[in-house]
Amino acid sequence: MIITTTPSIEGQPAREYLGIVMGEAIVGAHIFRDIMASVRDLVGGRSKTYEEALRGARQEALREMAVQAAGLGADAVLAVDLDYEVVGSGGSMLMVTCAGTAVKLA
Repeated sequence: MIITTTPSIEGQPAREYLGIVMGEAIVGAHIFRDIMASVRDLVGGRSKTYEEALRGARQEALREMAVQAAGLGADAVLAVDLDYEVVGSGGSMLMVTCAGTAVKLA
């Protein structure tokens, strides 16, 4: 399955458009994670814990979208857009969503 942010794939025109497919993932911030991130904010540097959580959520959302596209018989998902939002009471969770157009290639 080809997943791309571009509207087309060079040399592989879309033969059939199957519709919009989406994926979502929400990860909660744990108290330990928040404490460590606060320490990082005070002393500087990157918060690897949050980066790993974000990376995992992004991969899960993209995987979910690919599964939905495969269920439609797609060869690729074009024009993929990723979005990140903080949700939950007090911004306690991070939501990653992605959407694109499932297509069959020529």
